Amino acid sequence: MSFAEDLDYGLFNEYINGFMVSKAMFTACELGVFDLLESEGFLTFDVIAERLGTSSQGMEQLLDICVTLKLLKMEMKREKALYQNTELSTLYLTKTGTKSQYNMLLYMSKTTYSCWNHLTEAIREGKNQYLRTFGIPSDDLFEAIYRSEEELVKFMHGLHEIWSINGRDVITAFDLSPFPLIYDLGGCSGALAKECITIYPECQVTIFEKEEVVQVARKHFPFLEEPRISFHIGDFFRDPIPKADLYILARILHDWADNKCVQLLTNIHQACKPGCGVLVVETLLAEDKRGPLTSQLYSMNMLVQAEGKERTPTEYRKIFTQAGFQDFQFKKTGKIYDAILARK
Repeated sequence: MSFAEDLDYGLFNEYINGFMVSKAMFTACELGVFDLLESEGFLTFDVIAERLGTSSQGMEQLLDICVTLKLLKMEMKREKALYQNTELSTLYLTKTGTKSQYNMLLYMSKTTYSCWNHLTEAIREGKNQYLRTFGIPSDDLFEAIYRSEEELVKFMHGLHEIWSINGRDVITAFDLSPFPLIYDLGGCSGALAKECITIYPECQVTIFEKEEVVQVARKHFPFLEEPRISFHIGDFFRDPIPKADLYILARILHDWADNKCVQLLTNIHQACKPGCGVLVVETLLAEDKRGPLTSQLYSMNMLVQAEGKERTPTEYRKIFTQAGFQDFQFKKTGKIYDAILARK
């Protein structure tokens, strides 16, 4: 085998084993490895296994994989391997990390990963795989997420974690100070609403959400007692959309096919006065759709878990134009999520 073939096979092998890497990280989070090490410092594999109630052999293998992935560090002392978190795991993988992604990783492991087991069927059929995965009809998009309060809370915390990293970038991509009255459609945990009132002190944000989401949000997210954040209970496809200066659609349009997106944007266009805006937050595909890889994978995930897809700026411009909006701008943030601002 030539040197070039060796390199090609090495890359090929990384692709083959990629799902194992993800699942190893998810499992270490779920078992509480990173939280234990954050609170107690360097520990041996047998002590970690005993504390977390696992087998010693399995835990040792998992810890060593995490070392190779640079999620843990290891040092030898008296011929024993002692494990500790790296800065990366402390930041992103512990529950108390300042940029923790713990809940989103659990959601990815329990919901997304399970659905991707049926990727072949999703591609063959062109529809999501909730029925095969959870026994939930495919026309009920969010019933898998809302299948229990525990799952809904996990998802809401996961969104909060995503916006703790990406929220400021998308909210400041455009100057939103001309829009004091904001409706966040499908705003869920209120994480973007919190960013808005922090960055723009004169604004007021109303989160337009379904009743079950509002009840859980009020129960588990105490910062929503902030007087400049309020709720409006409803379904934005079925119920009238109130007047506002700006409507935020963050990770909403990618859930739906083009016709549903046009329907929603048309309803907003009819509700708002001239000069009002719509801020869309999504991951944007390149115009030739050949990247970024994360956007491509997220688009495939919309096939597996929803009805929509990720889109190019031109595709978004088209559906905004069909809904009646004329002024269209987009900005790449350099992170996973980008911003689009359209005006009536």
